[in-house]
Amino acid sequence: MEITIIFSIAALIMSVVIHEVAHGAVAGLLGDPTARLAGRLTLNPLKHLDPIGSVVVPAIMALLPGGLIFGWAKPMPYNPFNLRAGQWGPALVAAAGPASNLLLAIFFGLVLRFGLPAGWFGQSTAEFITLIVFVNLVLMLFNLIPVPPLDGSKILFACLPYHFRFIEEQFTRYSLILVIIVIFAASGLILPITTFFFSLITGFNL
Repeated sequence: MEITIIFSIAALIMSVVIHEVAHGAVAGLLGDPTARLAGRLTLNPLKHLDPIGSVVVPAIMALLPGGLIFGWAKPMPYNPFNLRAGQWGPALVAAAGPASNLLLAIFFGLVLRFGLPAGWFGQSTAEFITLIVFVNLVLMLFNLIPVPPLDGSKILFACLPYHFRFIEEQFTRYSLILVIIVIFAASGLILPITTFFFSLITGFNL
């Protein structure tokens, strides 16, 4: 049990760091150097970890029944006014995070799908890869929920006409409460979808 919790938190830390770096990298490609100037375009986890979101919350959730592991890193800084893509800039930056988690899930899922039967690694390594795939699918799905400050909200609000932006302001005001509600309320929906995509990618059942 203890080693599973350690592996889960390690997989989560790796995944949220890559998630945040993806945000900053896309912002940089669109013309905003804020993340680079802040020293955040690095895979060094110490530059990204939030003590509560990256350690305490995942550890508590790992001890709870249900198998859901969730957490977050420090938000990646960027200046939307520097982005060359106009109103779509924030949406592209936001989408980069879940996209990175999807790519990680697919990559490691295919490694598991073909590597385990071929004997490329043992059962312990397979269990860790399984956690990586699972955690990245959960992160992707949760972050696509259109509730501030999750990435899905930035994608949604970029699609809405400007005169609906007051909705974003109202939601953002209560973002912490909304995220806590979403974490627990959406778990019943997220886990079956995660299980489906896990089986689709890896060919194995959780």
